[in-house]
Amino acid sequence: MTIVFMFLDGVGLGLDDIETNPFSRADMPYLQSLLKGGRLTASSAGFENERASLLSIDPTLNVPGLPQSATGQASLLTGRNIPAEIGYHYGPKPDKATAFHLRDGGIFGELLRSGRSAALINAYPSEYFHHIHSGRRIYSAIPLAVTNVGLKLFTTADLLAGNAVSADLTGKGWHEKLNVPSVPIFSPIAAGRNFIQVAQKYDFAFFEYWLTDHAGHRQNMENAVNLLEQFDQVLSGIVENMSPEDLILLTSDHGNLEDLSTRHHTLNPVPLFLLGNRNLHSYFEGIGDLTGVAPAILNAINGQ
Repeated sequence: MTIVFMFLDGVGLGLDDIETNPFSRADMPYLQSLLKGGRLTASSAGFENERASLLSIDPTLNVPGLPQSATGQASLLTGRNIPAEIGYHYGPKPDKATAFHLRDGGIFGELLRSGRSAALINAYPSEYFHHIHSGRRIYSAIPLAVTNVGLKLFTTADLLAGNAVSADLTGKGWHEKLNVPSVPIFSPIAAGRNFIQVAQKYDFAFFEYWLTDHAGHRQNMENAVNLLEQFDQVLSGIVENMSPEDLILLTSDHGNLEDLSTRHHTLNPVPLFLLGNRNLHSYFEGIGDLTGVAPAILNAINGQ
């Protein structure tokens, strides 16, 4: 059994509005088939059947202001209300107060200490490591938690060996943005098959999909729709090739992409979308905000 945490950065549950919400406009037949014709919008929250459950959870955590990436991700990873503990939402990268709460690795540390295997399956290019080591950039919350407990971040070599996944899922970005032509390019459906094959090497696999947040900030409806339509095909490749014992969960740290009328984050709830192993869905019942996700994952893994 593998639990896959597919983190969709900056995705809230918005209105059924084709003018502002690309989830209302994009052609996503596979996702709609999972939701029996519904879309990933607020009106579909509460959906549940033998294949999928869609919950709506609060990213504001009862702290004034717009939710931000660092504190939202830290709350997802630790199961603690980080904005309330430090007194504010913060991001995109962790400040010292937020980083302090990730020193034990959050869910990654908990799993390793209990003898489980865990990994962040994104591959990072050499330029990323150069900027980190030179001090030109710092880790965001997720790789910070991972490296704090001694887990490695995967490299180009890992990607080429089939042990990691491209941030854009298909590998096309390594050609167009990074000039690494040796990286294979997958069709979206094949990218989904590759994704689940990599993830199934672990008890817990985490993937960070940050392109959704970038698309939201850019406010380009056509680009956002294209991104979501490709993601829908990848999702079909993942779900159709997962084991019956596996569970895929998709959630986010804050809203953004679902409302292109603004380039800022939103106050919208975020989805907690569960796919696969129906027996594990009960561990996630009643979750109201970001802090409930990590404890539910730990209970689901340790309860098996």
